[in-house]
Amino acid sequence: MKDPEGRLGVGIIGMGTAGPIIGSALRAAGHQIVGVAAKSAETIERADILLPGVPVLSLEEVIGRSELVVLAVPDAEIAGLVSGLADLGAWRMGQILVHLAGPYGTGILEPARAAGVIPLAIHPVLRLTGWSIDLQRFAGAPFLVTAPAPFLPIAQALVVEMGGEPVVVGEEARAAVHASLTLGVAGVVSSVVECLDALESSGVQGGPDLVSRILPDAATWAVDEGEGALGAPFAPADSACVREHALALGDRGARAHAAYVSRAREAIELLVERGRIGEREADAMRTALLESED
Repeated sequence: MKDPEGRLGVGIIGMGTAGPIIGSALRAAGHQIVGVAAKSAETIERADILLPGVPVLSLEEVIGRSELVVLAVPDAEIAGLVSGLADLGAWRMGQILVHLAGPYGTGILEPARAAGVIPLAIHPVLRLTGWSIDLQRFAGAPFLVTAPAPFLPIAQALVVEMGGEPVVVGEEARAAVHASLTLGVAGVVSSVVECLDALESSGVQGGPDLVSRILPDAATWAVDEGEGALGAPFAPADSACVREHALALGDRGARAHAAYVSRAREAIELLVERGRIGEREADAMRTALLESED
């Protein structure tokens, strides 16, 4: 039973990078962690460090003791786990079930919902390390929140208690929202790796320092200004500079050249689409890129 202040008995299934941090944040908010389920020696050790005194139990024991169950398992395991536990009759009427996967709403929890469980999908939009430093990073961090309308306030309250900012996402939009974020992350990571490789091949010293300075600034400018953050050589349509860039990287290897050409074409098309440059200017830059491939 809940205590008079609404504190919950919480069980955490999964002690990877997310489970112990979510558990620690909920415990800091006054909830009681009644048990965790962990498989490997490493995850059991993480539970002991971050959630000292909390017993490591079987799945059925964690669920049986908990008013709120947090599924902190790999995304691909959620559906099978929820369904299998439903077949065993493990879920209880009125129990709150939260998963942390980014791509999914609450539909993936349907077998538990059919048993009377309150389904919530809560996803922190930051990369977790699995250690206590993450608790500080929760402060003001956005969390994707999806839930049936009557239960949405519960999900929002849990996020606020952990120090985060709930961002409500509809069930039908959940996959697209997460895919959009993944698109951005993949672009940043690939760009950073390609930039570092190209700098190394150029023999420059301190490449990581250069990249760590300019790329975060570029991301901030892009958030604030959109395509207006694209500067030289693309925004002024400096086709001679585009050609020089492409030729220079062509001397550093096929991969660096291909990456520059791909990013340049994306930038050119974006500027045309948004009306920042005309087709004549764009064609001059496209031609410069083609000439660099000869």
